[in-house]
Amino acid sequence: MERYIKILSVFILIAFASCKQSADTETEQEIDPITPVQVTNVADSSLTESIEVTAVSAYLEKSFVKANINGYVLTANAQTGKQVSSKQVLFSLITKEAKAIGNSVNKLDPELKFSGVSTIRAAQSGLIIQANHQKGDYVQDGEAMATISNRNSLVFLLDLPYEYTQLINSNRNLQIELPDGQKIAGVLSGTMPAVDSLAQTQRYIIKVNAGHLIPEGLIAKVKLTKLNRPNAQVLPKSAVLANETEDEFWVMKMINDSTAVKVNVKKGIENNSVIEVVSPKFDKKDRIITSGNYGIADTAKVKILK
Repeated sequence: MERYIKILSVFILIAFASCKQSADTETEQEIDPITPVQVTNVADSSLTESIEVTAVSAYLEKSFVKANINGYVLTANAQTGKQVSSKQVLFSLITKEAKAIGNSVNKLDPELKFSGVSTIRAAQSGLIIQANHQKGDYVQDGEAMATISNRNSLVFLLDLPYEYTQLINSNRNLQIELPDGQKIAGVLSGTMPAVDSLAQTQRYIIKVNAGHLIPEGLIAKVKLTKLNRPNAQVLPKSAVLANETEDEFWVMKMINDSTAVKVNVKKGIENNSVIEVVSPKFDKKDRIITSGNYGIADTAKVKILK
């Protein structure tokens, strides 16, 4: 009887061990899940890295309309903000003597045709930005009566931080974006041989041909190209992972249909959608995970979603 009990006990222990081993195997299978992922391939694209600075519109050339005699303003056709053309009459002056004696001289001798009136014309076309006198004012010879800005002298003044001055040689032709979204072409035409001691900026002059009136003092955006990669190896931004300090970058690459491995990469230029991978060079057939790659370990088991 004792022998029978011992044999039965052995069978029970063997059955219990077998069940425990089966349970452990199932637990191990549950701990090693399969992650569903989506993949993509590397592509070649043209990438540009640039900085954005501001420029202010200004009219470099201004002409002053000056009185040519001592006298009173008889007529005034100059108003601030008015567009004028070259040789257009802006003011007429009458000498104080002619105003005092009136038309008496012509009555005595009509052939003299004395009026004492002098006209003043605009020297160039442009916009009147300041009108100093109106009808009835007394002015002296040489006194400034109005100021005209030459519309052909429109420029944008770019105050560039000195640390970026090396970019100027490769950015002679620029694009200027106005606040309303309009873009106009500009050409770098000169620079000021001085640096602002407080802001440490150097002023550059951008010549433009707007074709329409642009007010002075308008702030526009200018982009300066820092780097240009015509054939960069790029991946979607979601494919490139980084550590907390963002000094190490990697991607998860498929080595077969069910296993992904970690590959450290060197990042280059990036924009809103893609990142340049400087190294290593991937084959066009390599499959890189773009979705489901966050948090998975090296040599992780994955399943590619169609």
